[in-house]
Amino acid sequence: MNLTSFYPVIGTRRLAESTAFYTEWFGFERTFEADWYVSLRQPAAPHYELALLDPDHPSIPAGHGQPTAGLLLNFEVADVDAEHRRLIEEGGLPVLRPLRTEEWGQRHFITADPNGVLIDVITVIPPSAEFAAAYAESPAH
Repeated sequence: MNLTSFYPVIGTRRLAESTAFYTEWFGFERTFEADWYVSLRQPAAPHYELALLDPDHPSIPAGHGQPTAGLLLNFEVADVDAEHRRLIEEGGLPVLRPLRTEEWGQRHFITADPNGVLIDVITVIPPSAEFAAAYAESPAH
């Protein structure tokens, strides 16, 4: 397979609210917008894309038109503490997992979008010796 693109599509009946959330808080821009589908991308890294789709649209196979549930999106950032201040302390987004450091090589917190999709904001840090051996290569990107 020779991929030319790969991105998640969140099924949501809250298109406008979700679009505002990802553009305001995560810096995405709209590349296509209809009343049933919105395509977003990061201007500084256009290969980072996200789409929002009304699950009731007829393009969804019968019996599969449900809002997305159980999805966790990872956003790796240079400074998770600064993002925590911006998103949680100043922005008031919900805290589902407080800011913490994990032995497997992450400092992170978890919030959620308007649909309940979990968003894990992460800075990669050196793992403990126990976890370092589990990595195929250095976890510090």
